[in-house]
Amino acid sequence: MTTTRLLPILALGAIAACSSSRSPTTSPDAGGTGGNGNAPSYTVTVGPLAIPAGSENTQCVVRRLGNPLPLHVGSIHDVLGSASHHMVVYRVNDATEQTTPFDCKPFQDTATGNGAPIIISQKSDDTLTMPDGVAYTLDANQMLRIEMHYINATSSAVMLTSSTTMNAVADYTYEASFLLIGDTDIKIPSSSDVTLGPVFLPLDAQFGDANFFALTGHEHQLGTDVQVAVAGSAADPGTMVYDVPNWIWSEPATVKHDPAFTIPSGGGFRFSCQWHNPNPDASAPPVVFGESANNEMCFFWAYYYPSHGSHVCLHTEANGTVANRCLN
Repeated sequence: MTTTRLLPILALGAIAACSSSRSPTTSPDAGGTGGNGNAPSYTVTVGPLAIPAGSENTQCVVRRLGNPLPLHVGSIHDVLGSASHHMVVYRVNDATEQTTPFDCKPFQDTATGNGAPIIISQKSDDTLTMPDGVAYTLDANQMLRIEMHYINATSSAVMLTSSTTMNAVADYTYEASFLLIGDTDIKIPSSSDVTLGPVFLPLDAQFGDANFFALTGHEHQLGTDVQVAVAGSAADPGTMVYDVPNWIWSEPATVKHDPAFTIPSGGGFRFSCQWHNPNPDASAPPVVFGESANNEMCFFWAYYYPSHGSHVCLHTEANGTVANRCLN
């Protein structure tokens, strides 16, 4: 896979006056909320924060999870506030917390090698559960970067509170990891229905032993469907692994596979996205790819094991040239 600079590709970020505590009366610097027994859980809470009327932004905080010992995470529970568009959680190598929200670019730490995403959530209440024997490994006192893309389209300020909870497991064999795959060749004119694809993104041979156990599609407000198949080549129509009836962009389903599926040798993912643009103004410019909620995206993220690292991959056929590039 070819590496390229993909930092602007996704507005998934974090916001909020962030606290991580055992109870509302505990100091905000106390770290995560600890569990009990052999399988503890730790929660980092972001907010509450007043989001101004008519505002949209992507901001980050960096917080210590508060786990005193290394942790194998078997499930993650994210709760997004009412103004949250997406939230992404990374494990990062930072040594210092940054508790004041700051403007940030998505996947910045991935590009620099400072960290890796472990979950993206778009649903208001989202739980990722690993298969038996699969987990994310977190260091003691793990630092997390939380990014949130927030939007308040109302005429009044909205209070936003979000949280991520890491639930430990005692048994662990395989390390989980994450792929984000998409296409930026988006152009949606007014009063139109548009389909992008299917396009084919081959995976590197290193993923020959990868077991994919969950996928989630991602578009913005014009999105009507995301479909993903596993294919042996660009000419192969493949086998569908993500095809959700009545798919909803604001609450996209996560499709779990038990047993997990694999990619054939030389193969990859074949995917497509669909949109409906109801704008009757024929003179309006077409909607194109972008981070804002007023732009559009065509992505899906896939969770797999054993880990070969987190990667962000793009397919494009701009200027008539097919290119597949990955950030890792």
